[in-house]
Amino acid sequence: MLEHGGRLRAAATRYGIPLSDWLDLSTGVNPAGWPVPTVPAEVWVRLPEDDDGLERAASAYYGCDSIFPVAGSQAAIQALPALLHAQRVGVIHPGYAEHAHAWRRAGHKVVGVAPETIARGPGSTPWDVLVAINPNNPTGHRFAPEILLAWQERLAARGGWLVVDEAYMDPTPEFGLAAYCPRPGLIVLRSLGKFFGLAGIRVGFVLAEPELLERLAALLGPWTVAGPSRWVAREALADSRWQEAARQRLPENARQLADLLAAGGLKSAGGCALFQWCPGVKAARRQEALARQGILTRRFANPPGLRLGLPGSASASERLAMALLAR
Repeated sequence: MLEHGGRLRAAATRYGIPLSDWLDLSTGVNPAGWPVPTVPAEVWVRLPEDDDGLERAASAYYGCDSIFPVAGSQAAIQALPALLHAQRVGVIHPGYAEHAHAWRRAGHKVVGVAPETIARGPGSTPWDVLVAINPNNPTGHRFAPEILLAWQERLAARGGWLVVDEAYMDPTPEFGLAAYCPRPGLIVLRSLGKFFGLAGIRVGFVLAEPELLERLAALLGPWTVAGPSRWVAREALADSRWQEAARQRLPENARQLADLLAAGGLKSAGGCALFQWCPGVKAARRQEALARQGILTRRFANPPGLRLGLPGSASASERLAMALLAR
């Protein structure tokens, strides 16, 4: 099992601090997520149905009509290596470690690819599959659409694939590749967990050519997403007023977090609208110091650094600022 953010109960046990007393900044999930209304009673007692309007809402939101819902983009990350024939797989590093883990577990040869290599555009293209994360997690590096599309064209010309994980793209949809789907050799993964603050419903989408989506559906079987999750996702995707307000608010929240961290001795070297990335060899010590004060962050070992999500309120920001100064 790989380590992930959000393991709040384990932290509460380890540090002897009650669960309710923690400030969780470890996940990069919008702390002011979409306000979920009461789910109709009948949704809980019926099996999920494909014609409930979720796919239509997702197609309108992403600007793509070739789309398949999954139980979070993690489900697609685990399934894709069984569908794509590849000998050499390039995976962005540093990045979300589940990508490389899934390809290795399926028997593929995986090579880490630096963001700078991807940003330079395709050269000899030594991979059959290239996996990029945009914006990258944890560094926040964002690739220009034209760069990734150049990779897609080069890979598709030799029967390869570009997989782009856009879990953090919702605050800046104009930089995403969703609207370019479907096209040969392109797979885009999206998630409702981050921007919408709905990590618990486990809903994501795969955008790709219909033939690949049919094979994915056959592999995963029926009812890939629970009925109540489908209902919540459909309503959230249709709420354009909330989405626009969140897109205006989140970048400013991220700038405020970067300033707060700098004042406390943690200089941000990257990030996006939902988290900040603070590299440094003292990451373990800083994470420990914050945890002892009931603040959970996400530490990365290679390269060393801390990723911190948005505090979500003025009182939470003040608590973080005081904790940083108390080190």
